[in-house]
Amino acid sequence: MAKFSPVPGTADIFPEESAGYKRIENCGAEIFSRYGYGELRTPIFEYTEVFQRGLGDQTEVVQKEMYTFEDRGGRSLTLRPEGTAGVMRALLNTDVMNGVEQRVFYHGPMFRGERPSAGRRRQFHQIGVENVGKIAPELDAECIAMLSHFLEEIGLTDVTIKINTRGIMSDRVESGNALRKYFSEHIDDMCDDCKNRLEKNIWRILDCKQDNCRKIIADAPDYLQFFSDESKKYFETVCKTLDMLKIKYEIDPLLVRGLDYYVHTVFELSHHSLGEQIAIAGGGRYELYLPGQNRPLQGVGFAAGIERLMMVQEILGVPKVQADAEDKIFLVGLGDEARIANIELAGILRKKGLKVALEVEPKSMKAQMRSANNFGAAKVIIRGLDELNAGTAAVKNMENGEQQVVSYNDLINNL
Repeated sequence: MAKFSPVPGTADIFPEESAGYKRIENCGAEIFSRYGYGELRTPIFEYTEVFQRGLGDQTEVVQKEMYTFEDRGGRSLTLRPEGTAGVMRALLNTDVMNGVEQRVFYHGPMFRGERPSAGRRRQFHQIGVENVGKIAPELDAECIAMLSHFLEEIGLTDVTIKINTRGIMSDRVESGNALRKYFSEHIDDMCDDCKNRLEKNIWRILDCKQDNCRKIIADAPDYLQFFSDESKKYFETVCKTLDMLKIKYEIDPLLVRGLDYYVHTVFELSHHSLGEQIAIAGGGRYELYLPGQNRPLQGVGFAAGIERLMMVQEILGVPKVQADAEDKIFLVGLGDEARIANIELAGILRKKGLKVALEVEPKSMKAQMRSANNFGAAKVIIRGLDELNAGTAAVKNMENGEQQVVSYNDLINNL
């Protein structure tokens, strides 16, 4: 049998695995709604400038990873590499710029031209939230607490939460100069990516994972000393609120996140089963400019990769979603008339909310019972010409093998 593989970095998601995605999405919808969030669905592609302006021209996502193409009118479009920019574009159509708070969550496929690896696909799925329009450190802490709550609900325990502050944009001038001066003295011994970041995005050097670079980064100057008292107080309030909520966290001064729009609080969550350098979720507070906007949208949010969440679930032994067999029924029809009558019966039972399957091709009793087992039916309803004429049906319990004859009306009314 020939095998037809999907494009590298993508995957076919069959029903058994799809149930795991749905469980995470449904759990997120339930938890986030308790905090006042509603679902927002945005297109999977946007005008390219939405991401260029929103994420920053010099970010690696924009520079290296976006799938960009032209439409028939010559406009440049990009498959969304992340969810925030598109959500912000949508929220511009509300009163959010007038300070009216918007709380939304989203989930769906994202696209990045990365080298495929475990937990990293070119088409992957994220679930995330955005709280936009209000600025308060308590909201940042609530966002982290909500993410922690969500992960607990899907069975992820012992998650490490790391937080840091990026300060405000004006904090980065003097602090950035101090970092640039230090790293310029050591840049010859650093990787090519860091050499490129020295000029384009000095803060991303702090995020480098190369061992040799990490040794140099460890002795970098404390950039927080250059931050304003206002920024320091903001972060202190975030930490105090998390303490009050009994959320365990670590302060990591090397955590900067990869996008230019972050200000104040940033956070990242990992699980030891995947290694500390592989995040399962992350986010922070941001100021995001979109095309045509002279002032930024401000908010706080996070995103989690569903594939990585499922990897941790599997490692931790979180039970997989099992199909509920209690309301699964298989109809066996012996003879053409019974087989056709069962099509009508199936429609009636499905409208009652039951899961019903049947053979629509002529099959033997043995073959149909085999299909019933494959379907995972709890009950099998057997009818032939005699049952049709008598207005009855044989109902077999597949767990204990017991079988009884019931009237057709009782069958319809009691299932």
